[in-house]
Amino acid sequence: MSAVIETKNLKKYFSVPGGVLHAVDDVSISIERGKTIGVVGESGCGKSTLGLCLVHLHESTDGQIFLNGEDVTDLNKRQLRKFREKAQIVFQDPYSSLNPRMTVDEIIREPLILSRRYKKGELDDRVDELMELTGIEERLAQSYPHELDGGCRQRIGIARALSLDPEFIVCDEPVSALDVSIQAQILNLLMDIQEKSSLTLMFVTHDLSVVRHISNSICVMYLGQVVEMSPTEELFLNQLHPYTKALMSAVPSIDIHNPSQRVMLSGELTSPINPKPGCRFKDRCVYATTACEEPQTLEEITPGHLCLCSRVNEINQLV
Repeated sequence: MSAVIETKNLKKYFSVPGGVLHAVDDVSISIERGKTIGVVGESGCGKSTLGLCLVHLHESTDGQIFLNGEDVTDLNKRQLRKFREKAQIVFQDPYSSLNPRMTVDEIIREPLILSRRYKKGELDDRVDELMELTGIEERLAQSYPHELDGGCRQRIGIARALSLDPEFIVCDEPVSALDVSIQAQILNLLMDIQEKSSLTLMFVTHDLSVVRHISNSICVMYLGQVVEMSPTEELFLNQLHPYTKALMSAVPSIDIHNPSQRVMLSGELTSPINPKPGCRFKDRCVYATTACEEPQTLEEITPGHLCLCSRVNEINQLV
C-alpha cells in the first residue's frame, strides 16, 4: 500500500535567545492510506510542531514532505491553496480555533465557498451532509460556538476539516480538552469516518490509552527526535528504548495481579537549544555510557520496529 504522507529528514528550527531550538530534528515517517499514526511524547518533544509542518502552518527548515509521492515541501501561494484541500488539521482547543462571530452553518460553509467547487444550490446540501456525518444536530446550525459544549465544538472543527474531502488530517490532541465520555464519541466518530473514506490520520496525543485505541502504529518523540517507532500492539508488548519503557510504565493498570512497575526518571533534561551530538536522553538514562555521546541512528531492530539507541540490544538483554 502506498504512502499518502511521507517525510524525509524533516527539520524545524527556531532562532531563540541563546541559539537555535531544534523543535523537530531529522524526522522520517510514512503513513499509508487509511491508516493512523499516533505521535506521543512529553510536552515540548515536537509532536505538534511536526504536525504543523506537515500542513504548512510552519514551514520546515530542512528535509522533504511528500503527498502521494509528490514533493510538497516548497509551495507557492497557488500550490498551497490546492494542497490545503488535501491536507487539513483539527486543533486541540475547539473554542479558540472557531470564529466566535460565525454560526455553525457559516463556519462549515466558508471553505466550501472559498474552494469554488460548489454551485450556490449545492452549498446547503453539502453543509447538511457534513453536519449529519459529524453528528451535529440540524437545530444547531444557527448557533454560535459559545452556545455549544466542547464536544459539539470539536465536531464542528472536524466537519470543517472534512469539508473538501481531504486525504490527510493532522489531529492535534483533539480530545484532550474534553470529558472522557465525549472523548470516546469523538474518537469513534473519527474512526467511523476513516473507515468510510480511507482517510489518513496523524493523531498527536499525550494519552497512551487513546493512541492505542485509534492508531495502527506509534511514533515516540523525545526532544525533537523520533526515538522509537512500531506497530501499536508491538510497542505496548515490547518497548525497546529506555524512554519508551519509562513512558509506558506511567500508564495506569487495573490488573491487580500484575501491577505495572513504574520507571522513575532522574537527572537533568537536555536543552533542545544547540543540543550536542549523541543521545538526548542520556542524562536521564540509567544505562548511559560514553557510547551514548556519539551520534545515534534510527535502526530497524525487528521487522517494522525502529529504535534510536546504539545500546538497544545490550539494554534489552539486561532487562
